[in-house]
Amino acid sequence: MGDVRGPAAEVFGAGLAAAERFAALLEEHGVERGLIGPREVDRLWDRHLLNSAVVGERIPKGATVVDVGSGAGLPGIPLAIARPDLELTLVEPMARRVEWLTEVIEELELDVRVTRGRAEERAVRAEIGTVDVVTARAVAPLARLAGWCLPLLREGGMMLALKGASARDEIARDAAAVARLGGGQPEVSECGVGLLEVPTTVVIVERERPQASAQGKRRRNAVGVRSKRTG
Repeated sequence: MGDVRGPAAEVFGAGLAAAERFAALLEEHGVERGLIGPREVDRLWDRHLLNSAVVGERIPKGATVVDVGSGAGLPGIPLAIARPDLELTLVEPMARRVEWLTEVIEELELDVRVTRGRAEERAVRAEIGTVDVVTARAVAPLARLAGWCLPLLREGGMMLALKGASARDEIARDAAAVARLGGGQPEVSECGVGLLEVPTTVVIVERERPQASAQGKRRRNAVGVRSKRTG
């Protein structure tokens, strides 16, 4: 663990042993199972586990959380370890990754659910319902991600998109599209300040209303009904 032991103990607390076991599983199986690249093994803690777990700073106590495109379990598994108060569901379309996530959850004895599918699929949305927070890490550009994630949120819920240096450029490009999808103005936040050498950059989008297109469709339908009745 090197010089991250102090921050890891602070972030994971009583779950530190579980976090160490998760890191060991990724180190042992991550590359061969196509979960992480070979260069990532030496920076599992700072770039992946801690980078993911500190996002919990922005999540209210006891929140319902969905991690979209969970893949290797990032940020979902570190979040579950650091914040056992959360009700967490991992959404992942690939069978081999779902198998991995299931194995990890059983190994670490985590109270986490795994749903196989894509966030935009009707069946997945029906199974999950609406939640307080949706997380996503390195999944898609902001506008496309908002189209997948915002429908999973209750009004007032938050999408937390873990991004890199391109965060502000994505906001400038995609803010109008996010608004059409029912999201508020995207904001950039840093998590893990004072703990991590490089804090985690998160784009936060609150769901303020239904999609504009859905509202427009309802209005058009209502006008059509009134016209038939008066015609």
